[in-house]
Amino acid sequence: MEAPRIRLALCAIPALLLGSSFSSSAQTTAGGETSYPQKAVRLIVPYPAGGPADLLGRIVAQKLTDVWHQQVVVDNRGGANTIIAMDLAAKAPADGYTLVMGTTAMAINPGLMPKLSYDGVRDFAPISNLVYSSFMLVVHPSTAAHSVKELIALAKAHPGALVFGSGGPGSPTHLSGELFKAMARVDMVHVPYKGMAPALSDLLGGQISLLFSDPLVALPHVKSGKLRALGVTSVKRFPAAPEVPTIAESGMPGYESGIWYGLLAPAGTPRAVVDKVHDEVVRLMAQPDVQQRMAGVGALVIADTPEHFAATIRTDTQKWTRVAKRVEAPKFDLPTRP
Repeated sequence: MEAPRIRLALCAIPALLLGSSFSSSAQTTAGGETSYPQKAVRLIVPYPAGGPADLLGRIVAQKLTDVWHQQVVVDNRGGANTIIAMDLAAKAPADGYTLVMGTTAMAINPGLMPKLSYDGVRDFAPISNLVYSSFMLVVHPSTAAHSVKELIALAKAHPGALVFGSGGPGSPTHLSGELFKAMARVDMVHVPYKGMAPALSDLLGGQISLLFSDPLVALPHVKSGKLRALGVTSVKRFPAAPEVPTIAESGMPGYESGIWYGLLAPAGTPRAVVDKVHDEVVRLMAQPDVQQRMAGVGALVIADTPEHFAATIRTDTQKWTRVAKRVEAPKFDLPTRP
């Protein structure tokens, strides 16, 4: 009588294993859609603590921690113009437990360093472009230009005489100047600094002619008469200085430059996870306290869709690759940002 029972038990094992496998698979699917996250999430920020990207990253991390009841830990990995952090994120498991704060640098770097260990378009799943900040074109009062048109005329009349500073070679402030040179077809000398503070100091001292600066940093000097503002690099005027025109409306249609900060995951991250993170960050970016903090640092909240963010990354990569390589064409056509 024992033999049939043993055979019956053995026959039941495959069914039990199948049922267990099915249950596990269902749990994984459900987890991807509804239960994520079930453990701590790492948010890689490609800059040291204290900067705009770190500020935004910590706001996002704290808000998501409060909603998810799972710790979202900021992991600062600065260096190499964000390459260290982006390489780390690209190679992380695509399970939703590693996110990264990407910036415009990921669109700039391919033009400067074509042999990157990752592809900024292929190796990431965009979640949302969170905020955008622009620059303000400011000149020393000794520079004989009171508008963008006058600056272009001055640069054409005296090739190589105007000197523009930047926060470093390959930085957004550097390439903002290169974009200006390419579109205006003028010759200006670039002087890179180790950060924007020494560049601004030299501009105030008259050692350089102009600078693409953080608007909130430049405005006090503009109001005191120590600097002159000619334009802002965004498509729309800067809310804190509505009297300053955009460069695009000042004789250079199509000019636009700035820094975006967006959230991404490694490519292959389940779409259900991407959608869940997206929905949460869009809600948190709409909160009044977050809006107020972003306005306080001169940033405009975007909080767009994964598809729109992906299109921005592709378009800006094309744009900044052209600028980085300084391709002089008879007509400097720029891709239209979505």
